[in-house]
Amino acid sequence: MSITAERKEALIKEYAVKQDDTGSPEVQVAILTERITNLTEHLKAHKKDFHSRRGLLSMVGQRRRLLDYVKRKEQSRYEDLIKRLNIRR
Repeated sequence: MSITAERKEALIKEYAVKQDDTGSPEVQVAILTERITNLTEHLKAHKKDFHSRRGLLSMVGQRRRLLDYVKRKEQSRYEDLIKRLNIRR
């Protein structure tokens, strides 16, 4: 359900705004999206895992807040990010 260290490093390199960037909203949203995708696949197989479902909803809410922040700060960054991550909205 969680992502590997190698995958996390790849996401950080791909979405980093500047060198050694791990805390920008773009990187955080990319990592959350990967975790949400993995957890969604887990929940398709384990339909009654309500504890993990609560964690999923928490992650989706966190991602939504981060995306709203990026949208408030700079609309073009927001549009580029959701296009790169293939997120509907």
